[in-house]
Order: sequence, then structure tokens, then C-alpha cells
Amino acid sequence: MNRRNTWKKAMGKYWQMYMLLIPVIVYYIVFKYVPMMGVQIAFKNFKFRSGIWGSDWVGLKHFERFFSSYSSLNIIWNTLYLGFMSLLFSFPIPIILALLVNEIHSPRLKKGLQTITYAPHFVSTIVVVGMLMAMCSPSTGIINKILIKLGLISEPLYLMASAKYFRPMYIISGIWKDGGWNAIIFISALSAISVEMYEAAEVDGANRWQQLIKITLPSIVPTIVIMLILEAGKVLSIGFEKVYAMQTDLNLTVSEVISTYTYKIGLEDLEYDYATAIGLFNSVVSLFLLLMVNSISKRVTETSLF
Repeated sequence: MNRRNTWKKAMGKYWQMYMLLIPVIVYYIVFKYVPMMGVQIAFKNFKFRSGIWGSDWVGLKHFERFFSSYSSLNIIWNTLYLGFMSLLFSFPIPIILALLVNEIHSPRLKKGLQTITYAPHFVSTIVVVGMLMAMCSPSTGIINKILIKLGLISEPLYLMASAKYFRPMYIISGIWKDGGWNAIIFISALSAISVEMYEAAEVDGANRWQQLIKITLPSIVPTIVIMLILEAGKVLSIGFEKVYAMQTDLNLTVSEVISTYTYKIGLEDLEYDYATAIGLFNSVVSLFLLLMVNSISKRVTETSLF
């Protein structure tokens, strides 16, 4: 009873703050929870005339179709490979960048570096791919010209069209676009470290490297772990726009991932039930990865989301 009275008192005192939650709650209900009712078509033979509720149940037919198809293993492998490689190479970059920014004492230089590294995040994904195509063009691209001038290659490389270079180009462009933006949370975590700890370490004779190892990194480990857990849940959630924009017939063997395959099946071939089944499989596996990494983190570092 006391808890209820406390809640009512808080609602009455801070009602303006609670009002700000209404748009967020409405957004999640309308765009996140209500659409969940449509997930059932993954287990139905969906027909427009019958609708979601009137379509016949087919059980796991669509899942069996996907796993028995000749391309399913390649699509899952491409998704996992891109996801894990992006996590492996992209995740440490924001941490390193945050540590470098934290070591800069000039406020003007620090703000300038942050602005330069944040800026690519606000560039449209399609524009980024367009820039890649222009810079990697075998005839006019600056990258090929630089490599030829340096003597590293004798003839231009088809970087955007070749399956060999698709994955490196995808990962490198992702680091360039979001590395600086993802460093914001680590910079915030570094700014919360007490200056007195560094002053005490200097009195004890610790140099900058020792302060980094003994104070800085241990202080941001909880933040690193939480971000790692969140990123692990996105391994299978490869961004559709960028992959689809970079995709060509020549690199399709390595660029076809679950999101692009679902788009083609659902919106091009109009097989909504089959596409929903694939999307549901993707979401379930992503949830499993999130729970697994969270459980491992909780046991090893005693830091977790829940």
C-alpha cells in the first residue's frame, strides 16, 4: 500500500515527465507490439483474400522449405560471417578512438577530432555506397590510381564488383561511417572517471601507460561488456540497405544475406508467409545469441543487461 501511495505521489509531482513517455509508449505499441500478431503468417499459407486470420495453418512448412533449399546454408554463412567479422573489427575501433580522444588535452583539437569522426554517421548509407563506387572505380577511382602509383598493383581492381573484395569493403566502410559515432558512449564513460584516481597514480609514480592499464580500462569494462552484449545480438541483423546497394550479380555468392533474401522473397516474389518465416528464424537466433552472451558475461565479469 505504501508503495502504491509513493507511486501516486511521484506521478502527481512529476506528471510532466511521465507525459513525455506517452509518445514513446505509443510508438512501441503501434510499431513493435501490434505487428507481432502478423508473425503467425510464418505458420500459415497466407492469402490476401482470406487475410491473416482466415489463412490455413501449415505448421513448420516454410521453415522446412528454407532449410532444405540449396541456398540456405550459404545465406546463413554469409550473414554470420559478415556479422562476426564486423563485430570483430568494428567493435574495438570506437574504444581505441575514445582512448585517443581522452588523451588529447587541447579542447579545440579534441572537438575538431570528434567532429571529423562523427560526421560520416550522418551521411546516408546510399550516399556512402555511391562514394565507394566512385572511389573504387577501375577507370576513374582514386583508390586504384593510388595503388598503381605505389606499385602495389599493375592493373585496376574491380573492388565493388568482385566477390573477393566485397566483405573487406563492407567492413571498412562500416568502420569509417560509424566508428566515431559509436565512440561517444565510451568517451562519456571515460569522462566519468575521477581525476583524483589519476592524480594519486601520478604521485605513486605511474606513467600514462600504467594509468591506462590500471585505471582507465578497468573503469570502462562494464560499459564495454554491455555494448558487446548489445552488438552480439545484432550479429544476424546485417543492415539491409548497405548490403543491397553494394550487391551485384558478380558478388552475389558472398553478399546474399538473410535480410536481402527476405526482401526479395517477400516484396519481389510476394511470398509473405515464407519471408516472415525466415525473418522469424533470424529474430529467434539473434535473441538466443543475446541471451547466451549475456549469460556468459554475467558469469565471467558479473556485468550483464539483466
